[in-house]
Amino acid sequence: QVNLVESGGGSVQAGGSLRLSCEASGVTRSSTFLGWFRQAPGKGREGVASIYLRDGSTYYHDSVRGRFTVSQDNAKNTVYLQLTSLKPEDTAMYYCAAGQWVGSPIDEYEYKFWGQGTQVTVSS
Repeated sequence: QVNLVESGGGSVQAGGSLRLSCEASGVTRSSTFLGWFRQAPGKGREGVASIYLRDGSTYYHDSVRGRFTVSQDNAKNTVYLQLTSLKPEDTAMYYCAAGQWVGSPIDEYEYKFWGQGTQVTVSS
């Protein structure tokens, strides 16, 4: 059974940084993508970044490319999302999700398993 637990959210000022963690259990590394998604109040959920656990390939939404970095620590079964140069518009609940044989790495409909989310709030 796949279980995903996010942590690391918080409140920061614009320009600040945070590192989110997603501890994953029960995933098959050879075929699984771990994705990060976010949902702001009153808005739909959008894909932020994703990593293919098998080879570490990464994928980003244009709005975060160059500011956010997704990485993995195989020994800890954990995927990280490093957020830098944060903007107020990055404020959202951030979710980690797992999907197998994903064709579109930041498309939420490709992902079957979801964590509970961690809140990121950026003040101006």
